[in-house]
Amino acid sequence: METKAHQKLHIFFFPDMAQGHIIPLIDIAKLFASRGVKSTLITTALNAPLFSKAIQSSKNLGFEIEILVIQFPAIEVGLPQGFEITSMATTHEMREKFFKATFLLEPQIEQILDQHRPHCLVADSLFPWATDVAAKFGIPRLICHGPGFFPLCAATIVILQEPQKKVSSDSDVFTIPNLPVEIKMTRNQVPTMLEKNADTILSKLFKESRECEERSYGIIVNTFYELEPAFADHYRKVFGRKAWHIGPVSLCNNAVGNKTEIRGMEASFDEHECLNWLNTKKIIQFDPQLLEIALGLEAYGQEFIWVVKEEKKEKEEWLPEGFEQRMEGKGLIIRGWAPQVMILEHQAIGGFVTHCGWNSILEGVSSGVPMITWPVSAEQFYNEKLVTEILRIGVAVGSEKWASLVDVKKEASVERDAIEKAVAQVMVGDEAEEMRSRARGLREVASRAIEKGGSSYSDLNALIEELRGEEESQCEEGSLEKIVTQVMVRDEAKEMRSRARALGEMARRAVEEGGSSFSDLLLLKS
Repeated sequence: METKAHQKLHIFFFPDMAQGHIIPLIDIAKLFASRGVKSTLITTALNAPLFSKAIQSSKNLGFEIEILVIQFPAIEVGLPQGFEITSMATTHEMREKFFKATFLLEPQIEQILDQHRPHCLVADSLFPWATDVAAKFGIPRLICHGPGFFPLCAATIVILQEPQKKVSSDSDVFTIPNLPVEIKMTRNQVPTMLEKNADTILSKLFKESRECEERSYGIIVNTFYELEPAFADHYRKVFGRKAWHIGPVSLCNNAVGNKTEIRGMEASFDEHECLNWLNTKKIIQFDPQLLEIALGLEAYGQEFIWVVKEEKKEKEEWLPEGFEQRMEGKGLIIRGWAPQVMILEHQAIGGFVTHCGWNSILEGVSSGVPMITWPVSAEQFYNEKLVTEILRIGVAVGSEKWASLVDVKKEASVERDAIEKAVAQVMVGDEAEEMRSRARGLREVASRAIEKGGSSYSDLNALIEELRGEEESQCEEGSLEKIVTQVMVRDEAKEMRSRARALGEMARRAVEEGGSSFSDLLLLKS
């Protein structure tokens, strides 16, 4: 039987039950597996099929990677059976219940850690309790953060120093202090759930996540050093956080094959038909925002691919009458899940309208595509600043107010004229060409970062070697524990103690009068 000292490094990966969290952690698990690490992904029964093909693709390449399924306690918190992913939440109450349920996962995680005894747990930042669970088994817990270094730095300062409270109104501009560059925002753009006095389950969850970060072994960040070097250094040196940059992790799929299958949900559109259509166009890709987008597109006359969530069945209510007929041959509307990476990497793509989720930002950067930024929620307003002001590879469409994910339809409104203007800025003129040039340059740097000798390749190697050192320490501690058990507990321990006591008694008699050592001493004196 293989002893622990000779086992392959084994790491558990535990993503939050949200598409934007699951996808990058799948890629991270695959990256570790490609470097000889045994990788195990933990998820729920209804989420497992979303990436089972990704896991099988990696297995076909000889990687050691698998899925462990746990039960999501939806009914226990008042949600219907099968409610296992955050996108199903359409009200604040449902979101609160969902995150309450994530705390109830702790006993199951503790049980499988006890059963499988991995060497490390990589868990989403939204599982603050995972740090203490890992500590029970003497293994390091790494936090997987969704955003990059810049949004992490900006958000941390806003949360701790609250500069937004020094302005008199929600629309007044404030400067985020103590950053390597000057960044200005309004209070309207700051996530309300992160305020210190907010009293919701989600606010408490984020507070606990920040606190546990300081007690965790370190942080994995899906970025590359050259994208945000000043902020990578700031996060490590000023905040004193141990962190590794290992991205863009989406590029790991270049070695696996079918990009429409292996990252989350299967595409809702035939990829070959999509590619054939793309081959005849120079277009812009859109994340959805419905009516105003449609009117802006039609006004400017730009060719496009537009991805719309599948549940938008009432198309007559958000599309102008006759829009699809007028745009036939000029626009492609995909209802459901789209193969975004495949689309963005196509040479016909001239721009990307995005809500500025970190995954989409990195996919746009990795594809060398300039962006039109339309932030609405989460850390997206911070990400917009990186794209438009620091990297200068995008144009802001003019979104002004942060909204929770369930309020996006009501709050995230932008006029059609702003959309038309932003599309023109990205697609036409000297400024657009300069943005494309900078975007193409970043694409090359991103590609080099994950190659052998690149910044992300090297940081991942350093992390794996450090974890192997931790594994050896665990093995040494395990060996010591085994020895102590042999001496103190087992039957052979009783026999050893009996022999030791007998020898102690003989030693005592040897120095007494008449004993062997006493007699030899008398002979020596004479």
